[in-house]
Amino acid sequence: MKIRIVRNIAFVAAMLVSAHSFGQDLLAEQAPMDRQMAMIDSVVLNRLINADSFEYPADDLYPEWSNEYAHKYTNAVIPDSLVIDLTGFCMPTENTKVNDIFGYRPRRRRMHYGLDVKVEIGDTIRAAFDGKVRFVSYQRRGYGNYLVIRHHNGLETLYAHLSKKLVEENTVVKAGDPIGLGGNTGRSTGSHLHFETRLLGKALDPALMFDFPNQDVTGDTYTYTKPKQKVYDPSDPDTYYKVRSGDTLSRIAVKKNTTVKQLCKLNGITTKTTLRVGQVLRLY
Repeated sequence: MKIRIVRNIAFVAAMLVSAHSFGQDLLAEQAPMDRQMAMIDSVVLNRLINADSFEYPADDLYPEWSNEYAHKYTNAVIPDSLVIDLTGFCMPTENTKVNDIFGYRPRRRRMHYGLDVKVEIGDTIRAAFDGKVRFVSYQRRGYGNYLVIRHHNGLETLYAHLSKKLVEENTVVKAGDPIGLGGNTGRSTGSHLHFETRLLGKALDPALMFDFPNQDVTGDTYTYTKPKQKVYDPSDPDTYYKVRSGDTLSRIAVKKNTTVKQLCKLNGITTKTTLRVGQVLRLY
């Protein structure tokens, strides 16, 4: 009886060892499969992320994707600071001559929101970065044939006065892809490329990022910092002044702590210009 019990115990022990060994073998076989499945899941996830990125570039920054407007974002919140990746760029044109710069035009009393680069009609215009064409249109008294591309780095670039557009809305493009041909359409006095860089609709000086004379970017990155001073607003009394009865340039200059020369320069006038009551003058 005692011998039989010992044999039974030995048999159960052997079975337990065998089951444990079998379980270990199963775990050992399962581990590579688990790793392989994890790798597959990771690849699929990355593909989905990349596909979504190409579908809606900079989706985490922009409130929407729309083909209805060029650069109007009513619900946009511009960050206080943003590092914009400039690597992987392509110069929009091989031409190096800049005819007009970014900034206020006193003679025309309006802002110029981009750079005008001399091109010939038919010259190839290329996408500056990878991205997706968001807007394509024609503006008879403005941009002429033009288009807007949203890029993964958060920028939107605008190409205007084209003689021909080579891409359609929602087309995915790579940096360097031909997107249009140089031209003289719209409000233009000669064949050139009007090139803009915008962030959530806000115009940034392209010269801060693109060096056309040297056919290069200014660095690997550009850091946008929201200006502390107020944006020019005609209703802002610290920026603009509405002429009143009895005002002269010298009186306005003293009152607003500026100079007659500065007033003339900013407003495209001379010291002999007759001021009109209600006329709005830019101060700074």
